[in-house]
Amino acid sequence: MPFVVCEPCIKCKYTECVSVCPVACFHEGENMLVIDPDECIDCGVCVDECPAHAIYSDEEVPEKWREFIALNAEYAKKWPSIVDSQEPLPNADESQNELGKRGQFSPRPARHDDD
Repeated sequence: MPFVVCEPCIKCKYTECVSVCPVACFHEGENMLVIDPDECIDCGVCVDECPAHAIYSDEEVPEKWREFIALNAEYAKKWPSIVDSQEPLPNADESQNELGKRGQFSPRPARHDDD
C-alpha cells in the first residue's frame, strides 16, 4: 500500500515529508512532489508531516483524486529524486487550501538555480 501525493501539493511543494522519508522515494516536479510507488515502503511517516494534507495511502485516496495514483507512478520515473527539505513555493501558504488545482499541475521537472 504505497503512499500517494495528491492535488493539495500543487503550487505548495512543502518538503517536510521528504526529510522524514527513510528510503528517498520522493521526486520533485516544478510545482509538486510525487512518491515512487516502487520505492515507498509504506511506513506512513510522511503523512503527518505534510502541512497541506496531500498524502494518502493508495487505498485511501479520495475518489476525486484517484488519478494521482497513476500520476505519481508516471512522474516518479521522470522527475529527479529529492532527499532534503527546502523552502516551499513562494505562495504555498495561500495556495494550500485552494480547491481545484489539478489544471495548474506542471509536468516539468524541478529546476534549481544550480541546474
